[in-house]
Amino acid sequence: MTVSGVFDTPVAAPVNTTNTSSTSTTTDATQADQDKFMKLLVTQLQNQDPLSPMDNAAMTSQLAQLSTVTGINKVNATLESLRTDIASSQSSSAINLIGKGVLVEGKGIQLNSSTADDGTVTNSSVFGVDLPSDSEAVSISIQDSSGKTVRTMSMTNAEAGTYPITWDGTKDDKSMAAAGNYTFTVTATTAGSALTATPLQLAAVASVSTGSGGVKLNTSLGHFAMSDIKEVL
Repeated sequence: MTVSGVFDTPVAAPVNTTNTSSTSTTTDATQADQDKFMKLLVTQLQNQDPLSPMDNAAMTSQLAQLSTVTGINKVNATLESLRTDIASSQSSSAINLIGKGVLVEGKGIQLNSSTADDGTVTNSSVFGVDLPSDSEAVSISIQDSSGKTVRTMSMTNAEAGTYPITWDGTKDDKSMAAAGNYTFTVTATTAGSALTATPLQLAAVASVSTGSGGVKLNTSLGHFAMSDIKEVL
């Protein structure tokens, strides 16, 4: 595979944690339901008509219902425990992303300038492309605020996956683009057929929040779920 301006970067590894409080609470609720069920059954037996006692089949049916309810409650307890563990793990992983850059869906590019001690000025920007399947040809066009294309890039024989891409601000005519905001478009083809390539833009993670909607990353571009993150830089 031949790639122009593409670099792979490591992704932060998630941290697993365990939370048992919800399991304990659900187990107590299951035991309480069993106690209520047995109390009702014993009361029914104590107050049954001696001349017409409860049929054995009815007794077996009620015991089977107790077993079914207990089994369902145990399954619910296990699922709740898994949900809590996953949420805790996601929260820990998200916290580790604070201060880092992530690639999320978007077409924006922020070209930044920096000046070295010797006075040399350099530009840099990072964006990305997500390919759903292998592509024979990928073309990237960077436009300025007026919509004019200032730089084109290409990749050939690219495998499916996420590609971080750097741009040093050099335009097609070899001049240097001014620092500021740009946009880009991406097209990908294989055997003459177009693929749906997803453009990715860089966002800086500032903080993490949790709530009924799950873990959210608060970034310079807005709020994103962990599943929205395509690459961590």
